Amino acid sequence: MGRTVPGGARSGPARRALLTGAAALALAGLAGCGRREDTAVEPEAVDGPPRGTLEWAVSGAWRAQDRIRDEHRHPMETLRFFGLQPRMTVADFWPGTGWYTEIVAPYLKEGGGKYVAVGFQSGAGADPAQVAVNNAYQQRFGADRRLYGEIVFSEFGPTSGPVAEAGTVDMALFMRTLHSWMAAGIAEKAFADAFAALRPGGILGVEQHRLGPEEDQDPVAASGYVQEAFVRQLAAEAGFVFVSASEVNANPEDDKDHPFGVETLPPRLLTAPAGEPPDPDFDSAPFAAVGESDRMTLKFRKPE
Repeated sequence: MGRTVPGGARSGPARRALLTGAAALALAGLAGCGRREDTAVEPEAVDGPPRGTLEWAVSGAWRAQDRIRDEHRHPMETLRFFGLQPRMTVADFWPGTGWYTEIVAPYLKEGGGKYVAVGFQSGAGADPAQVAVNNAYQQRFGADRRLYGEIVFSEFGPTSGPVAEAGTVDMALFMRTLHSWMAAGIAEKAFADAFAALRPGGILGVEQHRLGPEEDQDPVAASGYVQEAFVRQLAAEAGFVFVSASEVNANPEDDKDHPFGVETLPPRLLTAPAGEPPDPDFDSAPFAAVGESDRMTLKFRKPE
């Protein structure tokens, strides 16, 4: 097995630049989806799953442009594996463009639960790109309370405070975000902040691009891939107990050997290093054929 390392090794300008990169990726998703400023979609369905069920939330018409990713991300199976229930309080760390928000927030709204969107850290000195992501996200999801409910907007970053009142969250979600936190040197803080917010017995669900166990773990996870054993180590150090793992998001076609890391694969399909202009001569077809990354799906519990 590859060596384990601390979850971060950069500071100062380099760390800030890495945080900016994560914000830029989220901004790209927001800018590329015209629906972000569309009129809210009526969540009623003439035919289909009963309103308020997880099936209803996953198949909702308001997700029309995002359901194309369901075949790779398996949201129904993933959320059921984590044990999502309608009356829960759920803290979703760095929800990005809101791919999972579109599912979880309406589901909790109908069931009497609460959705906490834990975005980028704001305030004095915040990166403008991160601020733009937060603003766009809050504008979109805060404007349609009938569909998404009263979303609670929180934040997480290098010097942020508690993401929620201690012991009030039933489930925390880390959805393909851990590599960004490793790059920024705040992976341990993410686990600690989630542990503090969760009630005893609360669940932490982690989905992350998976590095092979034979590979050495890059401290900043530059490729986007992380060892499963390393994730379990970080969780254990924070006080979590491992519950179980699922292969629902596994992809054996992903060899993890891509010129621009995991973002060479869908949905981003980079053709040049992040931050550089696209290369029109780069052939993305083989990477598109792979589909999305091979990912671990892990469930942890805060002890009673």
